[in-house]
Amino acid sequence: MNSAHDNTPSADGRFGQVPPGVDVEDPNSHRPEPIEFTDGETAIGEQTMDELRQIAARYPQSRSALLPMLHLVQSVEGRVTPAGIEACAQVLDISTADVSSVATFYTMYKRRPNGEYNVGVCTTALCAIMGGDDVYDRLSKHLGVGHDETTADGRITLERIECNAGCDYAPLMMVNWEFMDNQTPDSAVELVDKLTAGEEVTSTRGARICSWRQSERVLAGFPDGRADEGPTSGATSQLGVRIAAEQGWAAPTVEEAAEAKAEADRIAAEKEAAEKAEAEKSEGEAK
Repeated sequence: MNSAHDNTPSADGRFGQVPPGVDVEDPNSHRPEPIEFTDGETAIGEQTMDELRQIAARYPQSRSALLPMLHLVQSVEGRVTPAGIEACAQVLDISTADVSSVATFYTMYKRRPNGEYNVGVCTTALCAIMGGDDVYDRLSKHLGVGHDETTADGRITLERIECNAGCDYAPLMMVNWEFMDNQTPDSAVELVDKLTAGEEVTSTRGARICSWRQSERVLAGFPDGRADEGPTSGATSQLGVRIAAEQGWAAPTVEEAAEAKAEADRIAAEKEAAEKAEAEKSEGEAK
């Protein structure tokens, strides 16, 4: 076993840099993997460069295209590579340091090879209360990996994620950014086992699950034709709309809203004038 501050790889090929007091045998502990910064080989060719230029051309200020461009790099390379950073910098005419600062800031950009399926378990507030931590712990033990780590077969990368705006279906998981609602530890294990076995899985509110690289290409702005697959909303999310319809409630029209604002402004102005007059009267009586 390596010491807590030893930089040499441990027996399982991971670095031994673990904070003091953290059990490296605990699958819930984050055991950071080495990041390869050497140039090496790259899959970025002229087609990818052309697509990077296409993305840049969509924006009045080209550097605004950096986020989708990094997603495209990940779709090709499987992570953000030094070659990908240089390609983005070249197209946008900015420094590699500028690109790296963005790539290392956002957690959706991976500096290590990512699995075919990125499984994110929400453990924020409501999801945690509803069992999100239990789902994550069970998956971590079942897969034998911790946060932002990938299984040995390269199929699954597991991570804790922040709120994904699906609180009405807590506890929530996402697979390659597709919703998997109302999860339990058992259903989560069944799900990742299906993914590992290569079985087709469909989001509870969305499309069939594609590979992580395919989803990254979609995030880069190249649709794959699956956007209209499956429901995009569910009964729980639509409850407010249904109650409003049953009660005959409706949002005011633009004209009604303008009239209501004008009336409120009139009342406020009258109140202000009355208060001013009262203050002047009191001041006069005091003299």
